[in-house]
Parts: sequence; structure tokens; C-alpha cells
Amino acid sequence: MEGPRSPAELELPRVIDFLNSSLREGVSWSISAEYPTALTSSNLHNMRIITEDEKIVSHAVLKPLVVKSPTVVFKVGAIGSVVTDPGHRNQGLSTQILKDCTTQATKQQCDIAVLWTDKYDFYRRLGFELSGSEISLMIDGDFQATSATPLRFSDENKIAAEAIQRLYNQHTVGSVRSLDEIRRFLSIPQTRIYTAWEADGSLAAYAVEGKGADLGGYIHEWGGGVSKLLALVAWIKSRRQGSLTVIAPRQSWNLIQQFQQKGALINEGFLGMVKILNFDQLAAKIKRAFRSEGVSDIVFERSPNGLLFGVGSELFTLKEESDITRLIFGPVDINELDMFSETARAKLGKILPLPLWLWGWDSV
Repeated sequence: MEGPRSPAELELPRVIDFLNSSLREGVSWSISAEYPTALTSSNLHNMRIITEDEKIVSHAVLKPLVVKSPTVVFKVGAIGSVVTDPGHRNQGLSTQILKDCTTQATKQQCDIAVLWTDKYDFYRRLGFELSGSEISLMIDGDFQATSATPLRFSDENKIAAEAIQRLYNQHTVGSVRSLDEIRRFLSIPQTRIYTAWEADGSLAAYAVEGKGADLGGYIHEWGGGVSKLLALVAWIKSRRQGSLTVIAPRQSWNLIQQFQQKGALINEGFLGMVKILNFDQLAAKIKRAFRSEGVSDIVFERSPNGLLFGVGSELFTLKEESDITRLIFGPVDINELDMFSETARAKLGKILPLPLWLWGWDSV
């Protein structure tokens, strides 16, 4: 066995063939078209493979992302396309390659690693924990909404990346994207872009459904004012049979409430599985965020017995990093922690849980 290691550029076609046969058998497009910023020659140094007699037998990819929020800017290592050849499973290869991905992410100063999976027990053994929040707004019946100004709707995918970027950048939480990245995302197979346009020709709202083999029936990216977006979703729903689900970050309360008022059902889930990589670096960022809110006595540091967390003299030791992951990013509600006084909860609630959100195009 050789690896985990980065593939050489000449090996990239074989890597993509391995992934296509393992993860995308029977579809008409390449998996590299679904993940145009991760499974590409420019990200070779973050792709990891294990080979046997020059045959690729295991793979995973790391895609570092810079994620902004109102109080903290994170560096997130998104991990995906984790697969091992069936004839080489139960040999610890996936564990090896995932550990190497988190090592590379740590070396690149990522604060946390995030991945999406339903194999919770396997990834918990590697230090990942279900964390963060994701709200699914499920629309099954009629959905009526109008805009105060006339809008023109379209499902034409040919749209300028600059128009998308202008609305995308209005989000307070999300990954930092270049125009080139948005152009690549717009070309992902099985992706439908729905848009609403003002009378003057400017983009008022957009919604993205589908991403290759994933997220069919889900609006996983959107932008624009709430009333414009509601009108756009109503137009989308009127043109299709079956249910439609809009995925939203927990902090989009106005949007969530208005969808609920119009009959959408709400399901609260997790953002993904999260692992803290650079605890001291993340702790320093969180402390700075608290100081910016006038809270100078926050304690968030390592101790001989675990992780010391609290405010002022109200301190508690958590033995596992996974415990504090759910405190930092949710879904733990600070206001429900009886171990803290009301005054301490008010201070902690100024920053925690930190809003962390990765949009559908960010997934790998």
C-alpha cells in the first residue's frame, strides 16, 4: 500500500474514473463536474489517495473555505468524496485517509473540519460530532406570495455570475467566493437556477435547486429580499408537482417565520459533522468576539482535565471537544443551560452559538 498522499497530475484522470465508478455509476456526467472547485487540478494538493500496485483503492478530498460571520471569520476544511474500493474495506483505509485530511487541514490553519454523512458512529470515533443548525422549510400544498413591485420570473440557467454574487454577498454568513467559483457552480449538472427580475432588469432574487446527483427537490442556495424570494418560491411551486424544500440557516428568522406563516412545515436538523482542529486558534477568535461585545471575562481554554469553559467565576470543565463543539456552534441553547446563572447566560448568549453556515454549493 502507498499513501495517503496527493495524486500526481497525471493520475487525476484515474482518480476521477475511480470516483465515477464508485460514487456516480449510471449517470451521464462526471463527478468532477459536480465539484468543480474541489475535484480539480488546482486542488490536487488537497486530494488524498491510497494505492496498491498503482491501483487507487481509497480516496477523500479536502476543500478549505473561508467562512464569514458577523463576529468571527472561520477557516473551514470541508471533507468529502470519501470512498474505499469494496475489496479493500474493513482494513482501516478510510480512517487513515480521513486522519490525513484533518492533518492537512490543521496544517493549513483550518479552525474546524466539516463533512456530511449518515455514518455518525464511524465519524464520532474520529472526533466529529453532529453540530450546527439547518432549517428545512417543507412546502407540500399551495404556496401563495406576491411582491409589492412587479417581477419577471425565469428558469433560464444563463445568468451572469456578477448578478448572483451581488445578492450572495448580502448574506451575513457564508463562504467567501470569487466570480470564477460562481461561474463554475452555475455549470454544475442537474442544477436549476430560478430568478426574479425587477422591471429595470436587475436581479431581485434567485434560488438554486439540485446539484448533480444530490439535492434534487431542495432549494439549497438563495438570495435577495425576503418578499422577492417568497414570490419566487411561490412561482417555482406553481410550476412543479410534489413537494419543495428550502434549506435555510437558523439565523434567517424573518424568512423562516414568513415561510411558516404561509404553511411551510419546519424541520430542524444539523449543519453537518464538525471537528475542532485548532482549538487555541478558535478560542482566541471567540474571545475577541466576546470582547467586541463588552464581555472580557470569558474563559475558553485547555485545562489538565479537559476544556475549561464559562464566564467570570462560573466555570465548568468539559472532558470532550465534541461536547464544546455543540456549545460553540449549536444546537445547544445557552439559555437552557441551568449550570449558568441568568447573568452568565445573558453574557454567553451575546456570541454563542456562533452562526456557522455552508451553502449547498459548498458541500463536497
